[in-house]
This record gives sequence, structure tokens and C-alpha cells, in this order.
Amino acid sequence: MPDIIHFHRVSHRYEGSGDVLSDVTFTLAKGEMAFLTGPSGAGKSTLLKLVALLERPSRGQIVVNGQNLAGVRRGQIPAFRQQIGVVFQNFNLLYDRSVFDNVALPLVIRGIGHDDIGRRVRAALDAVGLLGKEKVSPITLSGGEQQRVGIARAIVAKPQLLLADEPTGNLDPEMAREVMQLFQRFNEVGVSVLVATHAVGLIKKLPYRVIHLERGQLTTRQSPELMEKTVDFG
Repeated sequence: MPDIIHFHRVSHRYEGSGDVLSDVTFTLAKGEMAFLTGPSGAGKSTLLKLVALLERPSRGQIVVNGQNLAGVRRGQIPAFRQQIGVVFQNFNLLYDRSVFDNVALPLVIRGIGHDDIGRRVRAALDAVGLLGKEKVSPITLSGGEQQRVGIARAIVAKPQLLLADEPTGNLDPEMAREVMQLFQRFNEVGVSVLVATHAVGLIKKLPYRVIHLERGQLTTRQSPELMEKTVDFG
């Protein structure tokens, strides 16, 4: 199966710092779901930012869905990102807008027609169990419901790839399980999913590959809870 993400000897450093990622090589196959683990500061968020072209690598090659990111010019980045949905730990919702408006935002940016926006937003909210909450303000929702709004926004444009950065970090265990189940459901219908997470106790029970980072490098060393899982370096 072809890869949707391919990193070849990728390194990245921020100005004034050493390498946050160092010589990272891995692949994510189309239609695959995998977890990205590691301690705080290991480079998980940076890796996701590189995939979404929120950052560019200092060295190495990144190919996403067959497109070498080195060839994507600044003006082409918005079009490139249309194939990617991103879920954030802190929700990143607009609290002066309704749930409907938050979810609709990616479609408005794309210039989708009003009727089509309504249909797609309702379908996305239905998928995350929030149909009927279109008119409420996100601030009135629980943390788990706010994260579901964020997920609906990420999938409303039917992306081929879904990235999630610590999506359960602010949720209680029950809500965290429900969010992971949503990602599983999207993966089951063909969406490629890469989730950065600290929730090793949750993911150890799930049948997905784990990619582990420590100090910016891929490693086979893992927390004891995940020792039974295997790592494929691509």
C-alpha cells in the first residue's frame, strides 16, 4: 500500500536551539492509523507541524500523499492543507461563534456553497454525536464536547489525513476513550490517522502501530506499558 506520509532523514531545529528532531525516517501507509508517543519535548508536535507545513524541516525530505513538501511554495500551502484535518489539545475554537460556524469555517474558506455547507456541517456533527448543538456557543459545552466540535471541524471537508496533537490531554478518561473511538471510526472508513499522545494506558489496548520519539529521535525504547507493541521505522 502506498504511503501517505514519508519522512526520510528529517531533522528540524528552531532558531537558537539544537535539533528538536534528528534524522527521523518513518512512513504512514494510506488508510493506516498510528500513535506517536514520547515524553514532553520529544518532538511529537514538531513532527505533526512538519506534516501540515506549519514548519519546514532543516534537513531531509518529507512526502505527503505523493507530494514532496520541498516543492510546495508559500502560496500553495492553503491548497495543500485542504487534504489534512488537524485536531488540537486546546480545541482552538472561536468562542464568539456558534458550534455551526466553528465547524463550517474550513468550508467557508474553500468557498463552498451555503446549502452544501449546511449539509456537510450537520453530517460532521452527527458523526461526532453533536447533531442538535449547531446553534449553541462552544463555551457552554463540556471539554469532551468541545473536543468533538474540534474533530467535526477537522473532518468536515473529508480530509485524507487526520492529525491529532494530544487530543485527550484535557479530557477525563471516559471522554478520552470516546475521542479515540471516533478516530478509530474515521480510520475504518479509510481516513489515515496519526495521533500524538501521552495516554499510553489508553492506547496499549488498541491494535495500532506505535511510533516512539525520545529526544527527537525514533527509538525502540518505550514506556513499560507499551513494551508489547512493535515499532516499524519505515
